[in-house]
Amino acid sequence: MKKCIVLKGDIIWTESPDGFRYQENGYLAVEDGLVRGVYASAPEGEYELLDFTGSIIAPGLSDLHVHAPQHQFAGLFMDEELLEWLNAHTFPYEARFSDTGYAEKAYRSFVSELGSGATTRAAVFATIHRKSSLILMRQMESAGLRGYVGKVSMDRNSPDILIEGTDEAIAEEEAFLEEASRFSKVLPIITPRFIPSCSDSLLQWLGDKAIKDNLPVQSHLDENLSEVEWVRDLCPWSRSYADAYSRFGLLGDMPTIMAHVVWPTEEEMDLLFKRNVYVAHSPSSNTNLRSGIAPVRRFLDKGIRVGLATDAAGGSSLSMLRMVTDAVQVSKLRSRYVDDSDKPLRFSEAFYLASKGGGSFFGKVGSFETGYDADIIVLDDGAFPSVLRSELSVPERLEMHAYRHSEAPVAAKFVRGERII
Repeated sequence: MKKCIVLKGDIIWTESPDGFRYQENGYLAVEDGLVRGVYASAPEGEYELLDFTGSIIAPGLSDLHVHAPQHQFAGLFMDEELLEWLNAHTFPYEARFSDTGYAEKAYRSFVSELGSGATTRAAVFATIHRKSSLILMRQMESAGLRGYVGKVSMDRNSPDILIEGTDEAIAEEEAFLEEASRFSKVLPIITPRFIPSCSDSLLQWLGDKAIKDNLPVQSHLDENLSEVEWVRDLCPWSRSYADAYSRFGLLGDMPTIMAHVVWPTEEEMDLLFKRNVYVAHSPSSNTNLRSGIAPVRRFLDKGIRVGLATDAAGGSSLSMLRMVTDAVQVSKLRSRYVDDSDKPLRFSEAFYLASKGGGSFFGKVGSFETGYDADIIVLDDGAFPSVLRSELSVPERLEMHAYRHSEAPVAAKFVRGERII
């Protein structure tokens, strides 16, 4: 029997970066987890009506890059740059996840906060620890979230408390992928931390494995100038950081996310476009760790796929609505102080990146077009001054909510039609 529900409220979504579509006091019909359509009046047929009159109904948002183990110290140590921050704080903290009891508690906190916000899909880094990574997958799936979790691979340039031998890294990844096959909503993803922490032989094995077993890939690219210089020293045979990934089969040979991409060359941008790689733009993290401002307008003009990412704990928040506003704000700074030919992002463009733009990595996700997965968030903006609220359009109300109320829990959330809040 088909499961049909209809949500009533002020419905808004984006089908392209050009602007919003919306239906005030409309009806969003969902059938067997998929969007059937948006209507101005109640659709015909039998269904369960969920009345959210007066609230905003929008697509769920996709976080293309987040470090689950770092969630516990988000908001700390923001006076340092990337490599110092990793060695002094991140690596020692991630080493704690060798203890599965600690992982159970820490990941429960992460999943709880992720589940209460606007995120419905996520591409997540765990740690090098296989058992703890599987705990994260189990908890996310139990919470009704969908996405990918990667057991991180690291076999060089890492502290003794957070490193694997190359053979050990390969064996643990094989075991992780086998055990992860029992999950159906949260899937595994090949995750070399970044080139400095992975030997050539490990990178080659991971690339071959991704291609052989049809597995997606996630890693970091061009985040920080010191990191870029380090990769140049480690890979003198490559044309660029992106080219090094490419030579190992880790750049677009399978669906690929590269986080940050703050300092790409023209050649690298051309390669990202050619290989259909997704850029996970992390505006908050890039600001906190003084990495720079990614050229997102250039990416969009070149046709490169872009989504948004919290990158906790480089980013101090798991709110994807905040990432929407942060993306707009840093694009204004780039336009003013770096390159005045880069037009700032409009709010509708940034929301598109957080919804359909990044969501497309997970399939037909992030829009209310017919046949899309019914990932839905309901936002209660009733706390705003009632006199002003009555004068605002639905897009204006969404913008105000994002800027003023982005950290608030959502009123209701559905992932592929299943209500999880």
